Amino acid sequence: MSLITSLQNPRVKDAVRLRNRRHREKQGRILIDGSRELLRAIDAGVKLLETFVCRPLRENEDSQRLLAALPQSGGEVLEVSEAVFEKLAFGRRAEGVLGVAETPRTTLASIKPRPPVALRQGGSSTATPAVPLVAVLEGVEKPGNVGAVLRSADAAGVSALITADPRTDLYNPNAIRASLGTIFTMPVCEASSDDALAWLRKNGFRIFAARVNSAVDYTEVDYRGPTAIVLGSEAEGLSSLWTGEDIQAVRLPMLGAADSLNVSATAAVLFYEALRQRKGEGGGKRGEE
Repeated sequence: MSLITSLQNPRVKDAVRLRNRRHREKQGRILIDGSRELLRAIDAGVKLLETFVCRPLRENEDSQRLLAALPQSGGEVLEVSEAVFEKLAFGRRAEGVLGVAETPRTTLASIKPRPPVALRQGGSSTATPAVPLVAVLEGVEKPGNVGAVLRSADAAGVSALITADPRTDLYNPNAIRASLGTIFTMPVCEASSDDALAWLRKNGFRIFAARVNSAVDYTEVDYRGPTAIVLGSEAEGLSSLWTGEDIQAVRLPMLGAADSLNVSATAAVLFYEALRQRKGEGGGKRGEE
């Protein structure tokens, strides 16, 4: 394997262009920066096209595991100098490995609930019922927030995540990095808000919309059936589309000066309340009536 040292190498220049959304969409390819992220992508069956490796920077255990997995990934391995890798790496956390992959394509129609999730508690395992819990993010524009919501969703056993009318592409490198690769561990897709709402209604979901002006606290509702939790951007909140007799607005109590939480913090609270109820610790007040 010859060492690439030129910043003008065509393969390097094509990969660098993938920092830009327009080029990601044009090429149908994405950047995956980091060992854990690449390992999770490979485990999920994402088609890896090429991986740039800088051997002097490969220091952690995940990097070694990744190198062992790369021959079976089907992608080409390209060794680069530190200067070239610095040009390629999207963030400051350079681990010496960066992959280029085909953009995963998931549609609303293809989303299916995940199987039961094992809950590890003191060495014993139980399983949550295979009842879908779907998260919807409308109009969220910061890829770091999308990634952070995905981490919480993965941890809490959320079945799928839909970005509705997104203002950033789902596979922005910052979203992938912020998710620690969990973006590849569950079904995720982009859709219009209209299509997302129609899909939820068609599939019989109870819909809970997070709104700061709701009169109902998030603990007062029952998340144990097929449930969708819908969150909007911090700047604008949810659109008026997410209102109606079949949509319940819920709020998180705000006792300080701030009138809202970061969307990823709100998402984590709601996901774990749903998990708490699904573990059999009791539903909200309305669920117990």
